[in-house]
Formats: sequence, structure tokens, C-alpha cells
Amino acid sequence: MTLRIQQLIDRWGKPDGAVANPQQTLGPVCTDSRRLTAGDFFVPLVGERFDGHRFLEQLPLLGAQGAVVSMGWTGAMPDGLLHWRVDDTLVAYQQLALWHRRSLGLPLVAVTGSAGKTTTRELIRSVLAPLGAIQASEGNNNNDVGVPLTVLGTGAGDAAVVIEMGMRGPGEIARLSRCTEPDVAVITNIGTAHIGRLGSREAIAAAKCEITAALNPQGVVVIPAGDPLLEQSLASVWSGRVLRVCLEDDPDITADLIGVVQGDHLLVDDVSIPLPLEGRHNARNLLLALAVGSHLGVELATAAQLQVDVPGGRNRCLQQGGLTLLDETYNASPEAVLAALDLLADQPGRRFAVLGTMLELGDRSVALHQQVAARAAALKLDGLVLVDGGEEGQAMAEVAAGLDCLSLVVTPEQAAVPLGQWLQAGDVVLLKASRGVALERLIPLLPAV
Repeated sequence: MTLRIQQLIDRWGKPDGAVANPQQTLGPVCTDSRRLTAGDFFVPLVGERFDGHRFLEQLPLLGAQGAVVSMGWTGAMPDGLLHWRVDDTLVAYQQLALWHRRSLGLPLVAVTGSAGKTTTRELIRSVLAPLGAIQASEGNNNNDVGVPLTVLGTGAGDAAVVIEMGMRGPGEIARLSRCTEPDVAVITNIGTAHIGRLGSREAIAAAKCEITAALNPQGVVVIPAGDPLLEQSLASVWSGRVLRVCLEDDPDITADLIGVVQGDHLLVDDVSIPLPLEGRHNARNLLLALAVGSHLGVELATAAQLQVDVPGGRNRCLQQGGLTLLDETYNASPEAVLAALDLLADQPGRRFAVLGTMLELGDRSVALHQQVAARAAALKLDGLVLVDGGEEGQAMAEVAAGLDCLSLVVTPEQAAVPLGQWLQAGDVVLLKASRGVALERLIPLLPAV
């Protein structure tokens, strides 16, 4: 940690409790009392079903350096505990992250979008590796709590930090932008994920463009070229530099960085780069990462040695017996499912898909599920299992009724029955659904062929 106690005094005023040395470095910031160690600075967060303030009395026993405490907390306080009273401990947590971020003096890249955020984050992390150690979001740390956690975990020895920013409604990404002040903002795409909460693609575009709320005025936004909605929304909030990327055969599009897919390589400015992940959508995500690297001074040729480790359930190809599994079980939006189906269509051999419900699509849910089923039918898949017990599943089954092998089930486990009858060695199976479906439960039940 680069902050000192005096800096907190300057910003929050005189604390309660004794200050032995104002120039003492602030200890590691901790929000989980179960992980608190001696010398940590505790921030008790408040949720719907928990309140970290209940653990304040334990802090002296655990050797905590100090804490922030909500003005509204009227419970017991340990005698002599160094602490500041604040209106909102979550806001204080984000302020600590921001102050720490400013003291580091290193570039911060923020990534958002309707699909592909995590994959693009990992591609950017890999592209920037020549700069040195790269700190990046892990797992689901892309929200009000996770983003500050990543920033606060960044040290003076890191060369850059890559932050993933998720959202469930308007205003959230703006808040994350203000507590990180990015130098580079990446918007992977504007789709229909969360349209049930935001109401329209226009509202989704506006929410994603909130990433520019505290973007460095000398910074840059990196986007895929060719989306008029994204261009319009971005122009309404950002007048600075924009870098656009595209694939050469994208229709009627010009861009700053153009890639040509040649088999399992991507040709960019006469540099041939092995594609670390399959699919046109991932080739485009790689272009976004390369544009970030170019802006931050990374030579394009270094990308030829990319090593990308994508978390489970995303862009993962598994060999299970004689089957090839395209494991996309982590999450799903209409655009992501369509891209995954196109990837499946490029695979050799017989091709099967297991598609589960896509959540949070509101009153457009049935129509968007039908769109996905229509693509599966048009690709003439050798088999399709739909995992859904509601109206969406019935609608998808009707659209895909022309497929020779079609089954509608309610749970992931039930999908193993028709697949056990259909599959044979050499087959390829795509598994894709929203996180709530837990489609990964099907994987160990697939037949050994």
C-alpha cells in the first residue's frame, strides 16, 4: 500500500483513537474479517444479508491497524480502535482504491461490454506482458466491491492493471470509472445482455459508455468498428481519441487496426499472430487487445508468443473420451450464443449443441431465444438439446423442429439421456447457457464414447 495515515487525515479529518505515527503506511485494506491479519485496515461492508460492523469488536484481538465505520453504526466499538466515521463504507472503500490508484502512476485499462469482457481482459493481460507484471481482475471481481479489490492489490512493482467492469443497471460503470480513472477504455460490443433490466439496446449502449466518466482526457477508447449505436452513444459522452478495430471481411468498415483471419493465425500489419482462441469473435477480441498494446507501446510482433489462460466455462475446449466439448457454460447472451454456434459450425465431424436459458432478457426473452434456435436450425446441427422448463424452451423447440435430433429437457442432468443415445466418438458438443442454469453439471454425465 502506498497511502499513509496522514493522507486519510487530510481527506477524512481527525480520526477517533490514537495516531502513533501519521507517516505510517496504511496497512492492506481488508473487507473480510475471516481473512484479516495483523496490520490490516478493515472496511466493514454492508449487504442485504450481512453487516461487517458486527466484527469490529474482534479487530484489536486480530491486530488490525484501524478501520472505517459507518455513521449509522450504533453498536459496540472497541476502546482505542483507530477509526474514521464515514457516511458510506463502500464509498470509503472505493475512495481508498482511487487514492491508491493515483499514487501508483501506472496505466489502467478498463474493459466492459455485453459479451467477451473476461476473454478480452485476459487477452489484454497477455498482450501487455512485455511491459512487466500485469495486475488484472480475477473471477467475478468486476463490481463495486471487486474493482476496488483489484486496484488495492496492485503494487509499485506492477507495470499496468487491467480492470473488468460489469453492470446490472445504469450508473454502475460510471461509479467504477470514477474510482479507477482509466487511461484506456475498451468496449467489446453492445448486445442484449441485461436488456430486461435496461429496456433497450440504446440504454445498454449508454450504460457501457459510462466507462468514459472519469477516463483520462488524454486517454483512448478502443471499440469494434461498424456499430452505429455504439458510435452515437460514445460521441455523446466522449470527444477524445477513439481506436477502432475490424476484420478485413467485415462489410463496409474502415478501422485503425485491421486483421485478416488466415486459418489459425491473424495477420495484422504483415505480422502473423497465432490465434490463442478459436472463433471470429475471439479474433476481434484479440484485435481490441492488440490496439490497447499498441497504444501503451507494446510491439505488435511480441504478440506472436501470446499465452492466454481463460477462466473455466469460457472458450474452453475439452477432450472427454472420444468427444470434443466446447465448454461455454459460464454465461450466455444472445450475441455470445450466436458466436458460439458459428464456432461450432466450423468444427469437423458431427456437431451437437446443448443450449440453456439466457436470463435477464425481459419482454424480449422469447423472441431472442427463437433467434438463437433459428440459427441452430439453419446450421443443420446433428443434434440439439434445449434445457429450459419455461416458455422460452417451448418456443425454441418449435423453431428448431426441423432438426432430426431435438430434445427439450428441464435440467442439465436430463440432457444426458438423449445425448447418450446420439453421441459417438469424434462428435463435437457445444454447451452454452446463463450462469443460473449450471450447465456444467452435465459434463461428467456425458457418455464415454
